[in-house]
Amino acid sequence: MKGASENICIIIPTYNNAGTICDVADRALAQGYPVIIVNDGSTDDTAARLSGSGLPVTVLTHPHNCGKGIALRTAFSYARTQGFRYAITLDADGQHFPEDVPVLVEALMQHPGALIVGSRNLQAENMPGGNTFANRFSNFWFKVQTARSLPDTQTGYRAYPLDRLPSLRLLTSRYEAELTLLVFSAWKGIELVPVAIRVCYPEDRVSSFRPFRDFFRISVLNTLLCVLALVYGYPRMLIHKLLH
Repeated sequence: MKGASENICIIIPTYNNAGTICDVADRALAQGYPVIIVNDGSTDDTAARLSGSGLPVTVLTHPHNCGKGIALRTAFSYARTQGFRYAITLDADGQHFPEDVPVLVEALMQHPGALIVGSRNLQAENMPGGNTFANRFSNFWFKVQTARSLPDTQTGYRAYPLDRLPSLRLLTSRYEAELTLLVFSAWKGIELVPVAIRVCYPEDRVSSFRPFRDFFRISVLNTLLCVLALVYGYPRMLIHKLLH
């Protein structure tokens, strides 16, 4: 990919991850790409730690917590205005290894214009049981909605082709926004490429995922997406296949 370093940025949404955000950002910068952090209304000292760190990152701030989906929308919109073609997203809680960024970049070089999806080992010893169940649940419905299979539809470690993404207005406020992006990208005919990534779940990590409430939201979204698949998704994929 010619001029890859000018085309790619790293996006890190954060909400109350003061204990990990600077380390994650520093390690992300070490990969050689600009880093954009969205401080999504953190109420701890995330802002102070970032401003005092001296790290050459761009910080976009929401005055109030809006949710991960809105944080991604803010970051994607900003990245587009800065001329980036691709955005690699990773979480601020320490579960993702910024050192795996080259794995996603290599996949982009081999599949220009694709959406690269980091895939965790769901059988790892430290993988929370709830995560494994939720991911298998999501994987099943994703296949129903798109006729495609992915090993990990809930990972936040991805590389997005910014100029090919579905309308950002489709993004809901919370975690289900990432599932929406996957499904609508599949319907749009964007190639989805899974790559293996490492994952770590520190005992003291701060996660904003609300198991019952967010799982309910994801379940409602899956119901709506199944209906849309019948009247919009599958017809669009068929037309795209016939034309290409």
